[in-house]
Amino acid sequence: MSEPSYLRYFPYDEPYDHQREAMSRISAGLADGSDILFEGATGTGKTLAALVPALAYAEQHDKTVIITTDVHQQMRQFRREASAITTTEDLRAVVFRGKASMCHIDVGYEECQALRETTQELVETEQERAELEREQRALLAESQAGDEGATEARSAVMDELEAVEGDLTAFTDRATCDHYYRNLTGDTSDFFSWLYADVRTPDEIYTFAHEQGLCGYELLKEGVEGVDLVVCNYHHLLDPTIREQFFRWLGRDPEDVIAIFDEAHNVESAARDHARRTLTETTVTGALDELAGDQPQPEAVADARDPRAESAENVLSTFRNSLREIYEGTFDADGREHVQAEWHDLAIDNADRRDDLTLAFLQAYTGPGYDVELDRALELGRDLDAAYEEAYKNGETSTRQDCQTLQAARFVESWFEDSGDAGTYPVVSVRRDPGADGGLGDSYGRAELYTCIPEQVTRSLFASLHANVLMSATLRPFDVTETVLGLDDPETMAYGPQFPERRRRTYAVDTPPLFASRRDDPAVQETITGVIEDAVRLTPGNTLAFFPSYSEAARYHDRISTDRKYLDEPGTPAHELREQFASDNNAIMCTSLWGTLGEGVSYDGDDARTVVVVGVPYPHLDDRMAAVQDAYDAMFGDEATGSPGWRYAVEIPTIRKTRQALGRVVRSPTDFGARLLVDARYTERAEMEMREYAVRGAFPPEERTEIIDVEPGKLKFGLHNFYTDLGAYDAEPPAP
Repeated sequence: MSEPSYLRYFPYDEPYDHQREAMSRISAGLADGSDILFEGATGTGKTLAALVPALAYAEQHDKTVIITTDVHQQMRQFRREASAITTTEDLRAVVFRGKASMCHIDVGYEECQALRETTQELVETEQERAELEREQRALLAESQAGDEGATEARSAVMDELEAVEGDLTAFTDRATCDHYYRNLTGDTSDFFSWLYADVRTPDEIYTFAHEQGLCGYELLKEGVEGVDLVVCNYHHLLDPTIREQFFRWLGRDPEDVIAIFDEAHNVESAARDHARRTLTETTVTGALDELAGDQPQPEAVADARDPRAESAENVLSTFRNSLREIYEGTFDADGREHVQAEWHDLAIDNADRRDDLTLAFLQAYTGPGYDVELDRALELGRDLDAAYEEAYKNGETSTRQDCQTLQAARFVESWFEDSGDAGTYPVVSVRRDPGADGGLGDSYGRAELYTCIPEQVTRSLFASLHANVLMSATLRPFDVTETVLGLDDPETMAYGPQFPERRRRTYAVDTPPLFASRRDDPAVQETITGVIEDAVRLTPGNTLAFFPSYSEAARYHDRISTDRKYLDEPGTPAHELREQFASDNNAIMCTSLWGTLGEGVSYDGDDARTVVVVGVPYPHLDDRMAAVQDAYDAMFGDEATGSPGWRYAVEIPTIRKTRQALGRVVRSPTDFGARLLVDARYTERAEMEMREYAVRGAFPPEERTEIIDVEPGKLKFGLHNFYTDLGAYDAEPPAP
């Protein structure tokens, strides 16, 4: 039997049997234009299983493949796989990254856009001058040969040339970009030959371009058109504005794109993040200063006060004052000492009427109608923004000024249109700036429209593309993923652990359930500490311990009796800490399950032999999470399903996070390790005696069958026997 043609894109000797099967099913799904949910445990080769048939289908049907993730390590892995394919196949692939990290002169987006347009205008004017120069020289030669008509024509050309020279003189005071200028006027063929010779990283592109004085980002935008494969971050697809531009650079309509989402269990939260809209009090204050003429403004703006400014000031100042009223009222009731440098949410949503901020605005507003005045503010904002753009291009200003009036008015318009919509949660937050003396300074507020239902972002995206492959090691239960992301009848496939079962061991340790109310119990802490210390002592390598929060990680880090211990703390460079930990031996790392070390990070061999998940690490159940649960209940609940909000919004994401953490060990067929779930709620006993709190049933069936219940005091014997049977100890095994 002949091999499928798509296997020519497989860069290694032979695919695994399950990988071969997955490729066949994905190939068939792409041919049908179906979306595909693909769960594969660590080591199943998900990337190539999806990428190989996608590239083959794209080549045959003139499509472009985009593979995207929100995990940096995975982007590096995609780049390596694509590079391996290019050694045998003619594949044009690029790794795309946003402008912010690739700008050679470190300017913002609006400034960059203005610089680019002015530079293009300069180059076009120089080209016009060069063309007129060629024309006048040709006419001069004809005139000298006796052609009187040429003499008259040359006179007209010289008049045009003089005018163009005047235009070029005006560019002396206008802001342009030298790097982009060289892109437009130099020979960039060497860059593109180099770019397509392999799969280059954005850092490599930046360096190569910088050495030649070119703009690597603009060259990358130019070079991405018509490529076969793009590796990028989620926001290039999940943000509608960025996506529209991105597809334009690709030269593709949405239906000509096949998207592969890796770590797709994160798409739900990423979609919410990309949909949220915010407006800070400082931006509104800046808009009011702008309208009052208290900020430096270009001549065209500063000459006369626009009659629309009064309407804009009225509606925006009323919104700002109402925002202040909301959070100042909280200070009156609770004091302001609980407000720190982080944003502190205030609940303003109401079940039976509009939110408190809207009500405060409507009560305070006076005028011809806030919608009328808001329209005037938006119109004025657009005109001001255009004036700032022109002033920057003309060299009147050294930076491209952002129009805060336009930003504020657009948000306020969205607030009144959307804050009452189902699935949108209006929030007011407050924070205090760090003070100059190291303390805390003034308070200010923020209004936010938080999107609870991710399908409001993802459904239209998935429907517009030719096909989507969503893959992850923790994508099940598929029906929930399908529901919350708005997928219509996707193909589903799941492949469990492929490595030898005898080389892994999973224990549910029957400690007291770590409900929040019991975490301060000394007896509970003593039991948990003993379990962790036994794990560290019996592990022939490092131990990685995940806790429900950073504070719990710090608590047990301090309690554990071992010298070789590491603590991951919020705000610290996790990559450097991970490298130090991995280079150590018989050490323990304590971290939060909701931090950055729980997924997308490889721990090979002794880097981490045992992983411990302490408790059922539910996220902080704040008002936002309650709003998400309520939105899921309202949208997806019925008589058959009941109220799925807790399951969809809290339990399943938590178990997915837990499964991701367990996947940090046993990363290859020759690897081995133990995984510990430390909480009675993971045990079979919980299914009988505390069913309301039991979570074992949330794991996929084949994973449940591998979980062995063990008493805390007997765990050490289980670990001793497991690692001894594998010959894992270099010396005499430690006594249990």
